[in-house]
Amino acid sequence: MLPHYSKMKEYGLIGLTLGHSFSRNFFTEKFQQEGIDAQYLNFEIPDIGCLADILRKHPNLEGLNCTIPYKESILPYLDDITSEAREIGAVNVVKIQRDENYTGGRCMDGIRLTGHNSDIIGFTNSISPLLKPHHRKALILGTGGAAKAIRTGLEKLGINCTYVSRKVGGNRLTYKEVSPDTLQEYHVIVNCSPVGMFPHTDEAPDLPYGALSPDHLLYDLIYNPEMTMFLQYGAQHGAVVKNGQEMLELQAVASWDIWTSDKR
Repeated sequence: MLPHYSKMKEYGLIGLTLGHSFSRNFFTEKFQQEGIDAQYLNFEIPDIGCLADILRKHPNLEGLNCTIPYKESILPYLDDITSEAREIGAVNVVKIQRDENYTGGRCMDGIRLTGHNSDIIGFTNSISPLLKPHHRKALILGTGGAAKAIRTGLEKLGINCTYVSRKVGGNRLTYKEVSPDTLQEYHVIVNCSPVGMFPHTDEAPDLPYGALSPDHLLYDLIYNPEMTMFLQYGAQHGAVVKNGQEMLELQAVASWDIWTSDKR
């Protein structure tokens, strides 16, 4: 008797540490509610070079999400990258297409990988309803792959951006350089750093929070906890605050659309 191989479609998430991940629960619930014969797996890998091994061991894998710290390091393994993802310089969605006649694949023969960025879709659709005419300049806390998507999204919404980082560098501020006067100029602050994420819930980015006002909008990509110290400090001074839960849901829906579309 021939061995039985499951034809269940697979999707998944690659990252270094995924204990906090939202995606697996979201898609597992979606598949159950909509009667979709598929499963969503977490792939904790120590190096992006493990990607080929994942693809070999999971022949039914049709799509991946990509999170910290591989949103940028995955780029050399991709055969195609959308223009928007290329502009951002980071990918968080990978569409997998298998064709035994396809040779020259960057990751492995027989598989074409296309990189997309759905972070920008989720973020812009989530923050847009909160923006006011005086929200013309934004501080972006962090400089990783998510921060690049956020910057591109804000600029498409007509908002000028400046990065804030612990490290000195060109075209950015350090946290020590962010003064109360700075916050009089920048009325949107987006936290793209992991500071304040569970289990380090008593931490917050080092900012002069006393200079915040009801004119400010604070957006935190973190969703666990729901109210980070960053958002709590903002709310205490009357600022509008929002966490990253809705962004995650919107980018997850966009991921599904990418994986199931006929387009590459």
